[in-house]
Order: sequence, then structure tokens, then C-alpha cells
Amino acid sequence: MLRKEFLQMRRDPFTIALTVGMPLIQLFLFGYAINADPKHLPTLVVGGDNSRYERTLLAALAHTRYFELAPDLVSEAEASRALDRGEAQFVLSLPTDFARAIDRGERPAILLEADGSDPTAIGNAVAALNALNATVLERDVPEWLRRDAAAPPPFEVRVQRRYNPEGITAYNIVPGLVGTILTFTMVVVTSLAVTRERERGTMENLLATPVRPLEVMLGKIVPYVLLGYVQTALILAVSVAVFGIPVRGSLLPLVVGLGFFIAANLAVGFAFSTIAANQLQAMQMAVFFILPSILLSGFMFPFRGMPGWAQALGEALPLTHMLRLVRGILLKGNGMLDVAPHLWPMVLFTLIVGVIAVRSYRETLD
Repeated sequence: MLRKEFLQMRRDPFTIALTVGMPLIQLFLFGYAINADPKHLPTLVVGGDNSRYERTLLAALAHTRYFELAPDLVSEAEASRALDRGEAQFVLSLPTDFARAIDRGERPAILLEADGSDPTAIGNAVAALNALNATVLERDVPEWLRRDAAAPPPFEVRVQRRYNPEGITAYNIVPGLVGTILTFTMVVVTSLAVTRERERGTMENLLATPVRPLEVMLGKIVPYVLLGYVQTALILAVSVAVFGIPVRGSLLPLVVGLGFFIAANLAVGFAFSTIAANQLQAMQMAVFFILPSILLSGFMFPFRGMPGWAQALGEALPLTHMLRLVRGILLKGNGMLDVAPHLWPMVLFTLIVGVIAVRSYRETLD
């Protein structure tokens, strides 16, 4: 029996390769890509007076490495739009009389607006700004302010966590479960579609029917699209009723985005089903896709905390764009124009994977 098992293992090198490769991928993903302390977060600056105080403050913020300051000033409308679309993590608003107010000892207030839809991504950056407040202008303020050791900091920091003022973790995790659960169920179910036919001996009947590979793929996929919408409706209903998740945007762009996302994952599952020789291989390939999707999409860890190569891989995954789409609609009130940049990557992904699946479909039992 022992010799027989070793012979069977040797005859199935693909399964052995997946079994060995999976731990290595997990090791590299957790070791290099996962970072709970993101730095170089995109930050926009509004207002200001271009004084020495402002230049010192901005230089100190850049020195912390938490803030990646945009080179040009923007308007309040542009800054708000960038926060809504997820293009900026912070917006720093400075008063136009910043220097004059400090010289008079009036303690002007600066406003830091943060994208609070992911509380873990902004915590350390906000703490770094608060720590700078006491000492950053120590050498620049007038002499009479420096002499008083008990004097308060020369300016006041006000932080506004938009979209999630209380920093509730469920507001970030629960909407993300929409895409995560759909990825798991859709890929796993369809990855067994063709291999199940082959192992049950019904593949001959399927090949005898006058259907083309594309028609087989559509026939296997379409029934599960409806199942995906049912799952989403159930998850959203529980999220609103139990966890109090707000729904600030229209559900129409969510329905459209869900259609593209479900199709992308079903295409992946069908492609695995046509490539795999048996259901075990199909399941291993499904896990091989699901694990990086969860780790690199920003569901569990801040997306901007990952290195550049990991972010590039994450941008190619449908789950990354689905998470941004769902959180943007539910928490930020995004509309169709705001979520449009997340739709075409899922469409492109579906087309590429669909072509691979159709070409991999074998019309023979060999």
C-alpha cells in the first residue's frame, strides 16, 4: 500500500506542486505583502499661506513617511471628491492667515480629514500628526512664545474621520464580506462543474450534445449568477438589520457591479474546472486563487500598506475593485460615475479568463 501511494503521488505531479507551492505563497504574502502600518498615504493640501510655518509643518509631515503630500494645492471640492473616490487618504486644510494667527498667539486650527472607511489605515498617521503638534514649530515661533514652557502648542489639530466617525470596525469588515463570500462560493462551486461531469461519467453525454464550449460555459455559469444576487441580498439585509451598516448610495451601481464581479469569479471557476484533471485539483486551484484575493485586496489589511508589486497584483484581482465599490456605495454614497473606474477592470478580467476557459475546454475525454 505504501509503494502504491508513492506511485500515485508520482503520477500526479500537478497536485504535489500545488501542495508544495501553497505554503510558499502564503509565506511570501504574509512576510512581504502584509503590513498593518501603512505609510506614504496620499494627502492633499487645501488653503494655506505659503509661510515658513506652513513649509515647516508640511516638511515634518513628509518626514514621518505617513503622509505623501501632493505637490499642488487643491480646492475643497476637488479634495472632497478625491476622498469620495478613494484617490486620497487625507485632506489637510490650513487657514489662509496661518502665520499671522500664530504670531499673535491665537492658536489657529488646522483640519485633517481622513478616509475613515478603513480605521486601521489611518490610526498611526493621525497619531503622528498629533505628536508633531507640540514641537514642530518650536524653532520658528516668536521668542515670547518659546520662553513660556507651559504655553499650549502654537496651533490646534482637529481630525475628522469621514464616512466612519466612530471608527467602527464592522463598517469596514461587513461590507467587504459581500465580495469575499461571493469569491469563495462562486469560484469553488463552478470549479467543480466540468470535473464533476468527468468523474461521474456523464461527460460523454455532454460531449454528444450539439453545444459549443462557449455555450457550455454560459450554461454552467448563468444559474449561479442568480444565486450570487440572492447571497448578496441576504448579506446586505443582515448587515443593515444587525450591524447597522449605512446605505448612503444608490443600489443601482451596486447591482451592476455585482453582475460583473459574479461573472468574473464564475469565469475563474469554470477555467479551473476545464484545466484540472479531477475535483481535488480543481479545489486546490480555487484555494490558490482565493487566498491571494483575500490577502491582497485590502479586506484584511490596508491596501496602501503593501509594497508596490503586491499592490499591482491586487489591482488585477476582481475582489479589490469590488471591495472599493461596495464600501464606496454603502459608506460614501458613491454614484455610477464614482464606481465606473472599478467596473472596467472586472470586465477586462472576465473577458481574459473567459477566453482561457473556452480554449481550455476539451471536447474529448482524453
